[in-house]
Amino acid sequence: MPMVRMYCTAVCPYCVMAERLLKSKGVTEIEKIRVDLDPGKRGEMVEKTGRRTVPQIYIMDYHVGGYDDLAALDRAGNLTQLLENFRKK
Repeated sequence: MPMVRMYCTAVCPYCVMAERLLKSKGVTEIEKIRVDLDPGKRGEMVEKTGRRTVPQIYIMDYHVGGYDDLAALDRAGNLTQLLENFRKK
């Protein structure tokens, strides 16, 4: 199972930026759940996260949030540590 799951769409620039940031941190595999191809997955995303926008990013079972949340985590210096903690599990 990939360490990172991301609810996304094909044309979302924030999804692309989130993927780029994660890859820059050494994430090699991201499970992309395309809510534009499967409306049921969008409902699942809203139910799990309470949010309607993409991306919605999970590192293991931890809901990071959207791109802005991911970028803020990185700016605070916590994204690398979070990824390392989950790699050890």
